[in-house]
Amino acid sequence: MTTAPHIIHCDCDSFYASIEERDNPALAGKPLAVGGLPEQRGVVATCNYVARKFGIHSAMPSATARRRCGNLIIIRPDMEKYRRVSRQVHMIFRRYTEIIEPLSLDEAYLDVSGCTEFNGDAVRIAETMRAAVREDIGITISAGIAPNKLLAKIASDWNKPDGQFVVEADRVSGFMEQLPVSLLHGVGKVTSARLRRLGIRTCGELQRLSVKELGERFGKFGERLFDQCRGIDNRKVEVSRIRKSVSVETTYPRDLPDLAACLVELPGLVEQLERRLERMSESPQIGKQVVKIKFMDFSQTTVETISDSLDMDTFRKLCETGFQRGGKPVRLLGVGVRLSPPS
Repeated sequence: MTTAPHIIHCDCDSFYASIEERDNPALAGKPLAVGGLPEQRGVVATCNYVARKFGIHSAMPSATARRRCGNLIIIRPDMEKYRRVSRQVHMIFRRYTEIIEPLSLDEAYLDVSGCTEFNGDAVRIAETMRAAVREDIGITISAGIAPNKLLAKIASDWNKPDGQFVVEADRVSGFMEQLPVSLLHGVGKVTSARLRRLGIRTCGELQRLSVKELGERFGKFGERLFDQCRGIDNRKVEVSRIRKSVSVETTYPRDLPDLAACLVELPGLVEQLERRLERMSESPQIGKQVVKIKFMDFSQTTVETISDSLDMDTFRKLCETGFQRGGKPVRLLGVGVRLSPPS
């Protein structure tokens, strides 16, 4: 592990909503969401912190959000405007480094190990970048500064909104000791519940299990858990990442009993997929549509077909074909696309 933090994870605060507030000051201080309309079965893409006090969050149906907050203002997304602002933010990042890995329009990793500004002090670099975004663009970002990508991403959530947090290399062990396992990459509700049943809630408790024990319980992901709970992450910041696929999936607390139940869940998954595609920094070229199904006995199947768009009827047909292959209750359902290389 390096002697000083040099990875910064930058995450714009309530990105879409912040831009809308900036462009219309009358919205400031009011509960605001960006997403689809309730009468059109829309879903919240993001919301400001005022709306979050009502329990509103991304991926929530807009109708539910409106019930929780009767005076919630909902604005349809303007993706071209958001892409334009994202490019402006990245121009500020490039004042300090060219080693930037975008994750979406509002999120990126930066490697500042070669930066000579402020004698390479990543903390001061992050402070200066955040101030520039606030003053020049009119929105705020939060940052995590750490020796690797895993820790930097966790740290960027620590002092949101408009804050930053640093994990020093010599304090990683102590930081991980009390960190909830739910904050580790890839640990969702289902894995968290499995760990709780083992009496494990913190990374310090998870460290008591050997890599063999974790492998027996969680397969290959167990090896990643062994490293993650110790704050180990050797991934580099990748400047040119060619993404080959985009997908979303849900593991259900109760198995979906039949095909009809799967088809009911499908539209919500497709809408999540649409939002994920919209958040990409460049408009993706779709080459195939994909449906993934994992059955109650953990057997799984993937069905795909050539397609250049998100077509709901096609997803339904793929789901029907996949379900017929197993014919059993479904514990996980996913939809996705394979991307064509840029022309």
